[in-house]
Amino acid sequence: MPSIPLVDTHCHLFMPPLGHDVTGALDRAAARGVDRVVVPSYDPPSWTEVRLLAERPGVFAAYGVHPWVAGPWDPSAWSAWWDGLDEIACPPVAVGEIGLDTKLPDGPGLAAQLAVLRPQLEYARDGDLPVILHCRGAFEELLAEVERFGGALRGVLHAWSRGPELAARFTGAGLALGLGGAVTRDRARRLLQTARTLPLDSFILETDAPSIGLDGVLPAETEPAHVADIAAALAVLRNETLETIAEVTTDHAQQLFRLGA
Repeated sequence: MPSIPLVDTHCHLFMPPLGHDVTGALDRAAARGVDRVVVPSYDPPSWTEVRLLAERPGVFAAYGVHPWVAGPWDPSAWSAWWDGLDEIACPPVAVGEIGLDTKLPDGPGLAAQLAVLRPQLEYARDGDLPVILHCRGAFEELLAEVERFGGALRGVLHAWSRGPELAARFTGAGLALGLGGAVTRDRARRLLQTARTLPLDSFILETDAPSIGLDGVLPAETEPAHVADIAAALAVLRNETLETIAEVTTDHAQQLFRLGA
């Protein structure tokens, strides 16, 4: 266990099976040096669940609409929701999980997703909040949306799995890259090259539990404690000490989400 605490910057703590044992998951995480968890929401029903979780010490909320559930955009409804965030007891540390996904066979099309994504990006910019971005198959489109803000938008592209050239374009646009369980898999060659060659301060750590597993750990078995395994794999990959990985990635997460020391 590193001497510097770790942060799980992306965990859906409200989803089963984690949601059935939140206290246990957080206790197991703390025992392995993971003392803070950022919980992105997914859709309107999850906003309340995430808000309640954020009443716990070390748990932080992010509110957004995922591209998988993008639908007709009602400007008045969106305005009421965003305005209401200023009054809740546990204000968000980010807007997310939001983004674009063109790998959906029956889901919303790109036009519908963009109509929902753009006001959320604008809210993040106007509220000085980072964004937590999801992307599959629409990297050029998402990069164009981020670049429209001319550097005024900050955040993370989570679950990064691509090579260093594309990665450098997103970090050049001001985004961090979220590294998760895939860095524990030898076959993830593009990702491993990125994790090995980009500056360490390009990254923050995440599990995306319970959606993405680790080598030898099924997605449904993944929980915030596994950030320690992700950090250890990254340390070996980069020939760094675990303390260095913890120090740099935790500092980056604290600054990005303004979590405090």
